[in-house]
Amino acid sequence: MKVRFAGIELRNPVIAASGTFAYGIEFEDIVSLDRIGGFVTKGLSREPMAGNQAPRIIETAAGMINAIGLQNIGVQAFLTSKLPALARYPTCAVIANVFGYTVDDYLAVIDALNEARGIAAYELNASCPNTKHGGISFGSDWKLLGELVVAAKQAAKRPLIVKLSPNVTSIAAMARCAEDAGADAVSLVNTFVSLSIDVHTRRPRIANVTGGLSGPAIKPIAVRMVWEAAKAVHIPVIGMGGITSPEDAVEFLLAGATAVQVGTASYADPRAVERIAHGLEHWCVRHHVEKVSSLTGAMEIAST
Repeated sequence: MKVRFAGIELRNPVIAASGTFAYGIEFEDIVSLDRIGGFVTKGLSREPMAGNQAPRIIETAAGMINAIGLQNIGVQAFLTSKLPALARYPTCAVIANVFGYTVDDYLAVIDALNEARGIAAYELNASCPNTKHGGISFGSDWKLLGELVVAAKQAAKRPLIVKLSPNVTSIAAMARCAEDAGADAVSLVNTFVSLSIDVHTRRPRIANVTGGLSGPAIKPIAVRMVWEAAKAVHIPVIGMGGITSPEDAVEFLLAGATAVQVGTASYADPRAVERIAHGLEHWCVRHHVEKVSSLTGAMEIAST
């Protein structure tokens, strides 16, 4: 069940996604952290952030919309109050999600994390608005994305994963941009910009008006985007978007992912990550798959 990417070895390819697994340690009484591949922390910023006003999360027909606003305790508090306890789980890869509103913000967080022990890699949240460029998302402009990744790679002392936004014309082009700028891997997809309106009040159901759609509703689109990205780059791809079962994880692997992240499923079932990791192993046994890594990119397309 072991997989390797960007110099990191995971006990299995199932990772808990950022924003859905807190800082990892909060789940230790629910999930056996030594039985999952790893987890990605909530996005860490230079200073603590309170996030958006409520309501900021609603259920949809096949998932949810959220506009949490990247609420987090800040990188320094994570290093002092969360990371030390995670040393009890040396086989669980801790991936620190990093974000900011300027390149300097990102670099400040990376610099703080560089000196800490027990972190396997950084995941760069490229979906944040760049306040120096009129709020344009880093992940939706290839030039801004390239500049961010180049700077982050130069600063980072650990492997750099770039989390791509799906709200672009070509996910393949953005994946290539990240690779060309020095990314060690890419993860995709982040949430889709969406809007839900209460027809009785005629007001948005989310205080922020729009939010990010996640859950099973986005899975077929996410699988397609992972397939397109995997064909476009030579670096590993980590897939996510609506995974709720072992079979969902297999789909992403067949499309070209080396590992997968489980997010929204943890809201309905806090043990979803462990359940899917365990189920994936059983699926491989039942289907005589000796190495889970052999599934990566193994989708078969009939010739015409």
